[in-house]
Amino acid sequence: MVNQVVLVGRLVYDPELRELEDGKKVTTITLALQRSFKNAETGTYDTDFIRCTLWSGIAENTVQYCKKGATIGVVARLSQRFFEYGEDESFSYPEIVAERVSFIQKAHKTES
Repeated sequence: MVNQVVLVGRLVYDPELRELEDGKKVTTITLALQRSFKNAETGTYDTDFIRCTLWSGIAENTVQYCKKGATIGVVARLSQRFFEYGEDESFSYPEIVAERVSFIQKAHKTES
């Protein structure tokens, strides 16, 4: 079985490192991914915004070297997160968990 997701996009915001109670480090990033085809109604390219979770060294390196607007590549796996709330109440959603990150291009500097 293969469970692999490959994404290349731009960071929507600066990643921030968090440390959990057990000492593990994590960051959540959002990638802007422009579709390769135009929207038939508007004539423009739509953009998808995909959240990814990065752990440990991958998280630390991404926070250190990447800023908003940087183009990165993410090789990840798709995972299912489950949450329980109340008695017999729960929901789940898919989560993209990064296994590898490639720094492709730094963010463009803008003149202010």
